[in-house]
Amino acid sequence: MTAITKEPRCILAPNPSPLTGPGTNSFLIGKDHVAVIDPGPDDSGHLDAILQAGAGKISHIFVTHSHKDHSAGAPRLAAMTGAPLLAFGAMEAGRSPAMQKLAATGLVGGGEGLDAGFRADILLKDGQEISTPDWTVRALHTPGHCGNHLCFQYEDLMFCGDIVMEWSSTLISPPDGDLADYFRSLDKIGLATPKRLLPAHGKPIESPAERLSELADHRRLRTAQILNALSQSPASAQDLARRIYDIAPMLLPAATRNVLAHLVALADLGAVIYDGDLTADTIFRTV
Repeated sequence: MTAITKEPRCILAPNPSPLTGPGTNSFLIGKDHVAVIDPGPDDSGHLDAILQAGAGKISHIFVTHSHKDHSAGAPRLAAMTGAPLLAFGAMEAGRSPAMQKLAATGLVGGGEGLDAGFRADILLKDGQEISTPDWTVRALHTPGHCGNHLCFQYEDLMFCGDIVMEWSSTLISPPDGDLADYFRSLDKIGLATPKRLLPAHGKPIESPAERLSELADHRRLRTAQILNALSQSPASAQDLARRIYDIAPMLLPAATRNVLAHLVALADLGAVIYDGDLTADTIFRTV
């Protein structure tokens, strides 16, 4: 890989929210061949800021995943620059067989806005490298938050989208979010040994191994809380979220989907059971 010629530039989108933190970080690397990582929402002011920073040299547009706060601005930026869109695939790409089955039951939505119409010009495979005279970027398929989620390694840095954040754990909302995939993705990021993680929301992560361990421990603790609550009485994901989380009511839907992700994984392991088809309102109980 070529040496880093310049620190990545970050342009913050004006879309703060409880799920996006201060907003979406759009990153730019390169001088004569500029890559944009996550153009963010379809916001004219934000896209103009990216264009200005790119100084007419934008050659590639990378998208970590197809949530609107990351990908909605990509088609318009591509039209403005002529640069191709590079991503893992469309909204359904990368889902595990278990999540494909779950989606077939009609369980959709929840959490962040899906960009159902997103299409990439160039589909990237796990481990694939894209190079210019300015830089080399390696794509890592890291599902868990979304089936088509990619991280992009650039020398000893990694643009990690929403799979790892400094200020919050990621939303895992089935069938797009998958807890089993999430744990595998944390391991994959750790094995790549980045020295710094650059999330799409919030501050850089200066100690990646420590943060990855914290996030895995957090999910294991949440699983233990769910099993303990179910040992007292059967419950739905929403019932459990109300009992386990101490959060504002507006965040309850996202918390419910996180709990559902744990329940789906536990059901696959045979640790919890339910009757009938799996839905957002399914009642779970311990074995």
